[in-house]
Amino acid sequence: MSVNDSKAEVKSVFIAAGCNRIVNNVSWGASGLVSFGAQNAVAIFCPKPAQILTTLPGHKAAVNCTHWLPSNKFAFRAKHLERHYLLSGDADGTIILWELSVADNKWRLVLQMPQSHKKGVTCITSFMVSQSNAIFATSSSDGTVCVWDAVFPTTSGGECKLTCLETLMVGPRPMVTLSLAQLPGNTGLIALAMGGLDNKIYLYCGERTGKFVRACEVKGHTDWIRSLDFSLPIFSGELDSILLVSSSQDKGIRIWKLTLRGSLTNIEGTHKRGEISLASYIEGPVFVAGSFSYQISLESLLIGHEDWVYSVQWQPPSVAAEEEVGFYQPQSILSASMDKTMMIWQPERKTGIWMNVVTVGELSHCALGFYGGHWSSDARSILAHGYGGSFHMWKNIGVSSDNWQPQKVPSGHFAPVMDITWARCGEYMLSVSHDQTTRIFAPWYNQDPQSNGDSWHEIARPQVHGHDINCAAIIQGKGNHRFVSGAEEKVARVFEAPLSFLKTLHHATTSEQSSFPEDVQADVQVLGANMSALGLSQKPIYVNATHEIQDNPGNDGLDTLESVPDAVPVALTEPPIEDQLAWHTLWPESHKLYGHGNELFSLCCDHEGKLVASSCKAQSATVAEIWLWQVGPWKAVGRLQSHSLTVTQMEFSHDDNLLLAVSRDRQFSVFKINRGTNEIYYDLIERREAHKRIIWACSWNPFGHEFATGSRDKTVKIWGVEKTYSVKQLLTLPLFSSSVNALSWVGLERQRNHGLLAVGMETGLLQIWSLQVERGYDSIPTPGVTAAPIIRLDPFMCHVSAVNRLAWKNRENNENCTSVQLASCGADNCVRLYEVTVH
Repeated sequence: MSVNDSKAEVKSVFIAAGCNRIVNNVSWGASGLVSFGAQNAVAIFCPKPAQILTTLPGHKAAVNCTHWLPSNKFAFRAKHLERHYLLSGDADGTIILWELSVADNKWRLVLQMPQSHKKGVTCITSFMVSQSNAIFATSSSDGTVCVWDAVFPTTSGGECKLTCLETLMVGPRPMVTLSLAQLPGNTGLIALAMGGLDNKIYLYCGERTGKFVRACEVKGHTDWIRSLDFSLPIFSGELDSILLVSSSQDKGIRIWKLTLRGSLTNIEGTHKRGEISLASYIEGPVFVAGSFSYQISLESLLIGHEDWVYSVQWQPPSVAAEEEVGFYQPQSILSASMDKTMMIWQPERKTGIWMNVVTVGELSHCALGFYGGHWSSDARSILAHGYGGSFHMWKNIGVSSDNWQPQKVPSGHFAPVMDITWARCGEYMLSVSHDQTTRIFAPWYNQDPQSNGDSWHEIARPQVHGHDINCAAIIQGKGNHRFVSGAEEKVARVFEAPLSFLKTLHHATTSEQSSFPEDVQADVQVLGANMSALGLSQKPIYVNATHEIQDNPGNDGLDTLESVPDAVPVALTEPPIEDQLAWHTLWPESHKLYGHGNELFSLCCDHEGKLVASSCKAQSATVAEIWLWQVGPWKAVGRLQSHSLTVTQMEFSHDDNLLLAVSRDRQFSVFKINRGTNEIYYDLIERREAHKRIIWACSWNPFGHEFATGSRDKTVKIWGVEKTYSVKQLLTLPLFSSSVNALSWVGLERQRNHGLLAVGMETGLLQIWSLQVERGYDSIPTPGVTAAPIIRLDPFMCHVSAVNRLAWKNRENNENCTSVQLASCGADNCVRLYEVTVH
């Protein structure tokens, strides 16, 4: 079979991503799915398996808001829908409408709305008039609020009709929260409440056809308004009313009641607008909309949070509610605050006084509060998203009384992910990010027979640092799990797995490769690690250490910079939640490697686990040296000079005899590494200007001394190192559409010297090429390479920003297997895992 005959399939196995740290970013739809912004992508996750299903490419700036049509509030109107819709708005003011086809779970970009906002979108809210008709409003930092009418097709293949009903100029202080409702009584009038930076709630009223007029303003809060939500109509006696809940940075929540006072032309005579008596204003402002008058009064003031209240939301009506009978609006409100808690508020049965009936929260030292809280459509679950890009979910598993228990949720980095690497036997992958964390993702053996195999989860966070982390290398070879990481500092740090992690990994997988020898467990005397006060070094907690309680009367139990609470490392028997990950899964730091003059940029380890190479950011030849470190004693055994600017990536050949380095100076270098008994000898055998722009990536052929280089000049070149140690160019792949940022070469068949080359680009797109190296003979001394593209991944499967690193799972133990796993990480905050099957 020739290279050109190779066919392959690729499927997405796992996506990890953190939530953008902004209010109004998350929406829980009537579809049962949750949407959120992850950098420039819209990510969709399913709460039941706690997995991100897909990411939607289309935005060119960070996604600020997402909003389902219908949202969970209108789930009772969304029975048996064939299509659900989703709105997303970004930091440039662009709004995109997406369609999800329920039958085949396929997404499509319906349309990008005409440029309505010139600055970032701050809020999207909607009101479902019917199953196929919605009114929605969008607000922006440019000081405008737009109201739209959307008509969805009732048959497949139909088009969506969008009409802009009104654009309201709200002045220099932008609105950050909106809510829409139908005014009480069958008036057909729409109310739009908005709040923002001037502490007032503004109420606009209009008809379905447009023309919204400011009806009144409501004062009460003493700081910025952060969230508004209208209830659905509440039937109490003769007067129809709706409730509006508002929350603010003044830490308070207010419930306002909008009541229909009557028609201006009623039986008793014609009232003119000017004749509404002063007495009627005692309870609150009276306003006129159309031919009806309404009154707003303060129903209740809820005090309980100790910090800004970022979101409030009415409990959605039950899905079982029937349209004919009328739905029941539960008297229940969920609030989320920067004080790290979410609260459920309900009125007491006897007195009607609103009380806090449930409080849930993250009590860890590191969580910095919640940006938003959301109900599931059945109100059995609540979801928060927080400052650390993390989700937190609780489910009410109580039967007769409430019992809210934390649930598994997806997790991931909330800043660009810079490097990813596989454990030596492929049990897990480790990623590092500018969010200052190192995370480990692994498949967790699924005991549920109905599930399709193992599901991947974040199982540990070995490093939580005080600097952005740029690179990492897992130490190969025998012994305990170790890795080296390099951050925006001049020192590389070495970490060693504690006993709690080894046991957790043993629980996570049932395969033989995870049955750790007893002697390894006996050798590991460290149970876990504690965070230092400044968040730089992580100190070990020993297995036999006695837990001392320090008597410090002056502290009064408060966390200060000097006193960080102790971690409690334990072997986990199920995938951990955020609270455990952030605090109790750290690895102890065993060594620091001093030597570089600038911030670390790249690291790699040889395949024997004897040497680690490191490089740093550099503007001169002396600083651009590559340092070699001996694993174990961790002493510097070499300083390799070749480049004049930053070395961007390094890799040892698979026989560990050669070290390849590529640099910003557009050159690559190949060093010969000779290992003596006590010393390391090295020679520069080739340095060559290989590309016209920065070389970002390099990768060796696992079966030989051929390597690939990828550059900003949009090219990938294949090179061969001959027996005489001269380097020849073998092939240049056709020009790519954008800068090549990442490469990884995996061997499929040693006999034919056949493998796959994964290519990651600045646009986030991925391609996989089939490569076959023809060995040189006496008559034809130079080897040749045949290459063919076998997969160009669908943009919906790819990253939406630059790919930073690609890594194939090591498959030396199983060369006959036709499927192989590829890990990738990128500037879109995502870690992705693909399974590639070659036929």
